[in-house]
Amino acid sequence: MARLRRLAVLLAGSLIPLVCLSGQPVGASAVPAASAAPASPVAEAFTRAAATHDVPRDLLVTLGYAETRLDNHGGAPSASGGYGMMHLVSSPAARTLERAAKLTGLPVATLRSDDSANIMGGAAVLRAHADALGLDATARKDIGRWYPAVAGYSNASSPTLARLYADAVYELLTDGVRAVTPGGETITVTARAVRPDLGAYAGVEDLNRTFAAAAVDYPQAHWAPAHPSNYAVSNRPSSDRIDRIVIHVAQGSYAGTISWFQTGPRSNATSAHYVVRSSDGDITQTVREKDRAFHAGNDNRRSIGIEHEGFVNNASWFTDSMYRASAALTRDIAGRYGIPKDRAHIVGHSEVPGADHTDPGPHWDWTRYMQLVTGSPTNPYTPQEICGSGYDVVDSAALGTAATVYLLYNTTNGNNCVTTVKRTSLGTATATTAYLEVHGKTRITDTGNFAYYAGPVRAAAPGTCVKWGGKAGSTTYDSPFEHCG
Repeated sequence: MARLRRLAVLLAGSLIPLVCLSGQPVGASAVPAASAAPASPVAEAFTRAAATHDVPRDLLVTLGYAETRLDNHGGAPSASGGYGMMHLVSSPAARTLERAAKLTGLPVATLRSDDSANIMGGAAVLRAHADALGLDATARKDIGRWYPAVAGYSNASSPTLARLYADAVYELLTDGVRAVTPGGETITVTARAVRPDLGAYAGVEDLNRTFAAAAVDYPQAHWAPAHPSNYAVSNRPSSDRIDRIVIHVAQGSYAGTISWFQTGPRSNATSAHYVVRSSDGDITQTVREKDRAFHAGNDNRRSIGIEHEGFVNNASWFTDSMYRASAALTRDIAGRYGIPKDRAHIVGHSEVPGADHTDPGPHWDWTRYMQLVTGSPTNPYTPQEICGSGYDVVDSAALGTAATVYLLYNTTNGNNCVTTVKRTSLGTATATTAYLEVHGKTRITDTGNFAYYAGPVRAAAPGTCVKWGGKAGSTTYDSPFEHCG
C-alpha cells in the first residue's frame, strides 16, 4: 500500500514527467493529486491510465483480466517473462516492459512491481498499437475498432494466435468481468454486446473453429505445432512406453502459452502435448503424442504433458469447464495407451522425480479431477447453487479428500456465503461444518451430519474483513481475517 501511495504522488506530482503518445507532457492537471491513498487503488489506477492514454477503461480491465485475472503474482514473472496485472513482458521474444518504460518515463523496476505503474504501462503499450494502426480520436471511442491493437498487444508468434488472443478478450467483454485482486478489491466490467472490427485479422484462420483431424491425436483438439527446437521427434510407444500423464499449470494465458511453445530456438526449450483453456475447456495440441515434449525432465520419454491456462496461486483459473475437458482428454489418453487411471500414473509436475516446479499447486482439486477421469460419483450440488443466485466463488480450501470449503460473494447485496461441499461419502450423513465470521461480529456456524454439504452460512460484509472455514472428517481449515474489500 505504501508503494501505491508513493506512485500516486509520483504520477500526480510529475516528479517523473509522463509523455502521452502524442508527445505532449502530462502534468498534474491531467492526473489530480490525492491527499490520501484511494479507497480502491486498482480501480483508480485503471481509470487514471485509461484517461491518460485515451484507452477504453473496460477494454483495459478486460485485457488485464485475460492476461492475469488482475493478479500481480507478488511481482514474480510468468513463464514467458511477463510482469504485473498487465503482463508486461521482458524476454528475448518480446520487450513490452521496456517499451512501457520508454513510453511512460517510469523505471522498469517500478513497472514490474507496482500495480498502478504496471497498469499505466499496459495502457501506454496498447495505445501505441492503436496509433500504429492509425486510430484517430473518433475511432478510439469505438471499442470494437481496438481489436487489431489488442491482437498486437498479445506478442503472439503468429497471426492465428494473435486472433485467438483478441477473440478471448472480446468474448470476456461480451460476458462481463468480475475479478478480486490480491488486495481484496473487486473490479467489474459490465457485460455488453460488442461487434469487433477484425481488420487485417478477418482473413486469418480462426483457431476456435478449426480442427485438423489428420494432425491431432485427440479429435476435440485444435492443432498449433510447437517450434521444432522445443520437442524431440520420436516414435513412441514403439521407442518408449507411454505410462504417465503429467498435469501442469502454465503460469500464463492460453494463447500466450501456445505462442511460447512456438517461439524458438531458445535456451529453455519448453513444450507440452496439449494446452487447455480456462474459460471453456478448449484444447490445442502442440506436439504429437508420438514425439517427446519437453515438460517433465527425465520423465519426458514416458509421459504426455497437459498444460492448463492459469497460475498456481489463483484458484479462479480452475473452472468446471477446464476440469471436465482436461479429464476427458486424460481419460482418452489413458484408454489408448493402457495407463491406469490412478494417482500413481496421473501426476502433477511437482511429483515428477527431480522436478523443481510446484504446479499444479494447492488449488488444483485432485479429488474432483480424478473423479471426473474415472467416472466416480460427484457431488450434484455446486457452491453457487447452494448459496443462491448472484453469488460467485472468491476463495476455496481443500479439506483433504473429504470436502472443499468455499467462500462466495454477492456483489448486489454485499453478502458473503460459506459452504463446505463434500467429495466423499456422498449421500451418507457425515460430520461436516461451515462457518463465517465478519470482523467485529459473532461467528455463524452450521455443523452437523450432512449428506452433501454444510451451510450455506451467509452474512453481510461490504468493505469488512471476514474469517471463514470448515471441517470434514479430521481436516479443518481456518482462514485469517481477509477479503476486506
